[in-house]
Amino acid sequence: MAHSEHPDTERPTDRVRGTSIASPDGTTAGAAAEDRSDTADTEPVLRLSNVTKSFGPECAVDGVSLDVQPGELLTFLGPSGCGKTTTLRMIAGLDEPTNGSVALAGETVADASSFVPPERRDVGIVFQNFALFPHLTVRENIAFGLTEADEAATDARVEELLELVEMTAHGAKTPDKLSGGQKQRVALARSLAPEPDVLLLDEPFSNLDVRLRVEMREEVRRILKAAGVTAVSVTHDQEEALSISDRVAVMNDGSIEQVGRPESVFERPESKFVASFLGRASFLEGNLREGQVETGVGRFNAATLEGYDTTYDGAPVDVLVRPDDLRATPADEDVADGTVVSRQYVGPSFIYRVELDSGEAVHCLHNHVEEFDLDEPVSIDLIADHPLAWYPR
Repeated sequence: MAHSEHPDTERPTDRVRGTSIASPDGTTAGAAAEDRSDTADTEPVLRLSNVTKSFGPECAVDGVSLDVQPGELLTFLGPSGCGKTTTLRMIAGLDEPTNGSVALAGETVADASSFVPPERRDVGIVFQNFALFPHLTVRENIAFGLTEADEAATDARVEELLELVEMTAHGAKTPDKLSGGQKQRVALARSLAPEPDVLLLDEPFSNLDVRLRVEMREEVRRILKAAGVTAVSVTHDQEEALSISDRVAVMNDGSIEQVGRPESVFERPESKFVASFLGRASFLEGNLREGQVETGVGRFNAATLEGYDTTYDGAPVDVLVRPDDLRATPADEDVADGTVVSRQYVGPSFIYRVELDSGEAVHCLHNHVEEFDLDEPVSIDLIADHPLAWYPR
């Protein structure tokens, strides 16, 4: 099971059930501890401790605690208004926390008694719009923050970064002569030039078209890893977060719901919010009885459930199923589990929405050659070959 790194209040009505062990500081052990095992003995580059930010009566960030390790790329992921950008701004020093503390490279830069302004923090920022200086060349943009180096050292650093971001042939151009992807490379190089302790990326791909966005995700990760920089990104795009990050912190309503490796967070979501926000999720209402789960698509072995034990026998539960966990088969109406009510073509596949006789709706993923008609009766089989997350109802 993946568990949150911050000691937020447990929500017993929607947290996934399973095995966890409380540690002395209030965090939980499990897959999240496994996520941190390779960095447990290192000093974090960034530490957020119970960070809170209020704007008048509104609490934008509520008690966020998190460590980011050297060389790690962590992404805050969540819907608009969840507090992720405000958290990033507090790390940068653009906003001052109402409570809690922020530490960079072992130095406290914000707490109840002190506040270090952004210009004195060793952080770099890549903004959504790249914020390049239009009157400066690519070389001059990259060199802008290298105020303490002599001319020879500055030139050497600029050339090193031009090579890193694969822009050596464009150093004399101004930003208006560059494509969106090239502008992003330059903005990244400029932020990396002073070798910051932490690089912050604010929705870095939002201004790119879909094709370029996918290409630049891979490229930005390559550049960050080659530079060995510690980075924190914010986005509402789940595919982006899952594809580029070493760890993902899913935020909701100002708090971290879950943090862990992308595959852990996606495959073992701790709450129904995380399950719903990451990917297409459906929930089967079920009842646990004598080692079986009774659902609207039939009975199956309760051992299929993540962390199941007999303690929960007799409990009503919601079982998370994703489209690739289910398969539809044409059936006579008198034995069907439900009816196909819509379908979405996604290139190599169709995703069918099936309304069950129980009143629930689920989605099934099928190869594009397997077509069902709307209003066609179907039976549904559970074909998942992995443990299923579940939540007390």
